[in-house]
Amino acid sequence: MKNCLTVAGSDCSGGAGVQADIKTFSALGRYAMSVVTAVVAENTRRVLSVYPLPPRQIALQMQAVFEDIRVDAVKIGMLPDRESAQAVSQMLEKYQPPVVVCDPVLASTSGSSLSGSDAAQYLSEYIFPHCTLITPNIPETQILTSVTADNVENIARAAQKLLSTGAKGVLIKGGHLDGGICTDKLFLPDGSVSEFSSERINTKNTHGTGCTLSSAITAFAADGCPIQTAVAKAKEFVGQAIEKAFDVGGGHGPVNHFYEYYGMKGIE
Repeated sequence: MKNCLTVAGSDCSGGAGVQADIKTFSALGRYAMSVVTAVVAENTRRVLSVYPLPPRQIALQMQAVFEDIRVDAVKIGMLPDRESAQAVSQMLEKYQPPVVVCDPVLASTSGSSLSGSDAAQYLSEYIFPHCTLITPNIPETQILTSVTADNVENIARAAQKLLSTGAKGVLIKGGHLDGGICTDKLFLPDGSVSEFSSERINTKNTHGTGCTLSSAITAFAADGCPIQTAVAKAKEFVGQAIEKAFDVGGGHGPVNHFYEYYGMKGIE
């Protein structure tokens, strides 16, 4: 069994963050471990507060995992401030995990800010150079690069700016663009570009979609497969999880990570 570690914020409503990552790793047959970077009081409607953990506590959590358990892949999510990013960077530098996937979480599905105002700078400086892949959506891409990613040329230009940080791959997710087809584009340093398209699913239950996709990529990449393969498999998993989501709460409900298990048990 492959061992996957998530370094992310905690979502008490269970739809995103560490909770979504653990569900994803488990649903895909990986052993899940977690490092909490912040405690977020949120639900399907809104974020009430963000409580960052001290950077030393984040680093000690990572040390506790790495010094005892083989880590095959790491997913990084919400890093609330520069100090937490620096602490995570130091641990990545020390332990050199073979796969690092970063979902640069800057805002919740409901639109609330989750990271510092200088997130673009500290993520680019401390985190992206360690990454096998980073997975921003369109709004995050625009914040991280100051490029208006509204057409093919600008998306490619933004991807090159992100690759220049030292990341080994950039997956720009197209779900925020208009149209019935959602297309994600994978850019690699060798100049290759791969597209992953799927029909848009008409649902409000998309809480934690980005977290789930990045953790699914992490889980598949832990096997050592090419990143294109990991992305394709993860996209298929997330598509099913969205299509088979169920209503939880009064806002954007979570995706259904355990759709296969629930289906076997006859649970609706």
